[in-house]
Amino acid sequence: MNKIVIIIKREYLTRVRNKTFLLSTFLLPLVMMVFIFGSAYLGAKSIKQYKIAVKDETGLYKNKLKNSDAAFYGYPENVNMSNYRKDGYDGLLLVYSKDNTNADSARLYSEKELGLATDEAIKKQLQKINEERLLLAKGVSRAILDSIHAQSEDEDLLNYRSYKVSGAELKEGNKKLSSIVGFISGIIIYITLFIYGASVMRGVMEEKTNRIAEVMVSSVKPFQLMLGKIIGIAAVGLTQLLLWIILIGLLMNILPLIMSPEMMQQAQNGQAIPGGAAQSSSVANMIAQSTGVDIAGANWPLIIGCFLFYFLGGYLFYASLFAAVGSVINEDPQEAQSLMLPITMPIIFGFIMLTSTIQNPSGPLAFWGSIIPFTSPIVMMGRIPSGVPESVPYWQLGLSMVLLIAGFFFTTWLSAKIYRTGILMYGKKASWKEMIKWAIKKA
Repeated sequence: MNKIVIIIKREYLTRVRNKTFLLSTFLLPLVMMVFIFGSAYLGAKSIKQYKIAVKDETGLYKNKLKNSDAAFYGYPENVNMSNYRKDGYDGLLLVYSKDNTNADSARLYSEKELGLATDEAIKKQLQKINEERLLLAKGVSRAILDSIHAQSEDEDLLNYRSYKVSGAELKEGNKKLSSIVGFISGIIIYITLFIYGASVMRGVMEEKTNRIAEVMVSSVKPFQLMLGKIIGIAAVGLTQLLLWIILIGLLMNILPLIMSPEMMQQAQNGQAIPGGAAQSSSVANMIAQSTGVDIAGANWPLIIGCFLFYFLGGYLFYASLFAAVGSVINEDPQEAQSLMLPITMPIIFGFIMLTSTIQNPSGPLAFWGSIIPFTSPIVMMGRIPSGVPESVPYWQLGLSMVLLIAGFFFTTWLSAKIYRTGILMYGKKASWKEMIKWAIKKA
């Protein structure tokens, strides 16, 4: 046991003292928060109002197009394709009627792309005017139309909300938040399985190539060497994740103090924060107002706890397999790629299943993907943000965790048999068929 602890300590300290680890640990949360705040701030400022010259050959749209943040309309005389730029306009909107048809046609001309916001604003205004014209033709009076428009601008005609029912308790649903959290959690685990799994394989390959493994195996058992390396790198990954969670939490409270009231106001898309003072939920409010996602509505303790479990469980499940592959490789990159394929395919398949899982977290594909240990670390994290036990019953969550732990013990046992033979084998290429024979023979 002491020998395993020594190996764990060596693997852990060697990596956490590395400059790359320190930079990625402390800079990534800062970059992430700057990206979130910067995107919200720049997104609010990026909408530009373009001047649009309108040439209406039908006479039905003149002076009826309402200005918006994306488009300002003018109706100059004798405007055409050759002179609209001289009057300071950015684009020309030509409206005309086709021969032998009842439909009008509209064409927007500009020297540069005016953007989706401007395009949608113009299209929406034209459709609204056409709707009014059709209603008037059907006998609806102008007074009634004006009353409807005034009412729709002053209040929401339909206040739609979705709720999750849990016994006598009602919880407001937040599908957008659960989708975002589920996708981000799944993709982080997907990436870390490759990064830390490859780190284990690379470490085993280096020790074998440099003949360090021969010296170490003379003092410790191959299983102890493999287990110490796996747990040591797992501790590195867990340390990094915990530091990221702590640093992001601190930055979410510090950044509002640093940002000026004007920046906060822009980031909230016009919603002011009195005096620029930072409240405990100011960041949550800003994100909710600028993106429509209420991050305060999630069960964060459960999500973070399950994320750490599935990150660690998924890593331990796959790390032993990566270690087994690393033990039989002899400096040939192509050999490494061919042997890694059976390990990486289930990880990729789990990521492919993630999108369908987020869309239907209670479906059969989501259920089986979250139960089978090969895909459960990624797929289950796509389901959990949708609600426990609403979308994920407790028995499914418990079964998934138990099977993942059992899968870890099985893959570790299997990989140890392969590792014991492969780590001391040189100059011979091994296949998965041969590696499985080693495991059965040694068993």
